[in-house]
Amino acid sequence: MADSTLYQDLDRFVRSLVERSSPERTVWNVERIRQGKPADWNYIDGCMMTALLSLARIDGDEQYFQFVDRFIDSFVGDDGSIRTYAVDKHSLDDINEGRVLFELYEKTGREKYKKAADFLYRQLQAQPRTREGSFWHKQIYPDQVWLDGVYMAQPFSALYQKTFGAGDYADVYRQVFTVRDRMRDEKTGLYYHGYDASRKAFWCDPETGRSASFWLRAMGWFSVALADLTEILPPSRDKEELTGVFARLMADISRYMDAETGMYFQVVDQGEREGNYPESSGSSMLAYAMLKGARLGALDRRFAALGKKTFDGICRACLALSGDQLSLDHICLVAGLGPENNRRRDGTFAYYISEPVVKDDAKGVAPFLLCYTEIKRLNA
Repeated sequence: MADSTLYQDLDRFVRSLVERSSPERTVWNVERIRQGKPADWNYIDGCMMTALLSLARIDGDEQYFQFVDRFIDSFVGDDGSIRTYAVDKHSLDDINEGRVLFELYEKTGREKYKKAADFLYRQLQAQPRTREGSFWHKQIYPDQVWLDGVYMAQPFSALYQKTFGAGDYADVYRQVFTVRDRMRDEKTGLYYHGYDASRKAFWCDPETGRSASFWLRAMGWFSVALADLTEILPPSRDKEELTGVFARLMADISRYMDAETGMYFQVVDQGEREGNYPESSGSSMLAYAMLKGARLGALDRRFAALGKKTFDGICRACLALSGDQLSLDHICLVAGLGPENNRRRDGTFAYYISEPVVKDDAKGVAPFLLCYTEIKRLNA
């Protein structure tokens, strides 16, 4: 398939997703549909809203912006309260959707979007922390830091400081650098999915506190966070250090690219070990991070070519056309660590390859579309 035809199909695919969705039921939230749960404020829809705003900026398609505005408006009250938001869960995941509030406020001037951003920032200030100052991932995961959480919280925190705060990014840097210091494997350069500062979790190494394996999507979330922070944060010595963390990770992880597909494996360093597979959500995240980092000058230009190779590999291996509808396959539905009453989620290779692989879930579709926005910029 020629690139121009593929891009036309992708544009139709996105429009179809939007047209078939509403605030009460989004067709891309496969996890929630499977669970039979009503719509709520969640990071999965938040990822998709971020992707749609990015596409709207590039394509000038008001349909995307209007959908995001209508979607977020349905959850945010005039006082800035957020329908279905559970304060006592202290979940970093629930911060992520708030990152679209800044653009919505800028373009609509609706005060309730600022009030909602204020509310979420207060939530972050009340988030439990480890003794080192890192946010707990959730209330039910005491003293645990997950790579996912860096993406869920830190771009929002940086955007808040940039838009409504005093420009104090010290906490953002502190949390990123603590993850580097505690969760990076010196031998491979890869990052472990989780870290327990208390060393009490059943899944962690009692000496290091780290989990057992290198899960692709966790490193994908972290990579996207670093790429986005590179764009948000103003020049400083700390930013130079953060950019170095980003560049080093991209160089280290690129060595694990699958030569045949250009993608990355569900358990990154285990290659073609039986049961392992090239996974599309994490591969999309890495491709996005590499393309964006190269565009911003944070990464060497060679990473643009690597990111494009991964995007093309996903298109070949994971995209299928059925009638006039595209479908994205090879998406790990969900993975995590614990809690104590769910010991199956132990962070091992066997666990990560046991999770369901699905089509068209937003945890894969949204990163793929974010990657597509960088492809559009590359071709502009």
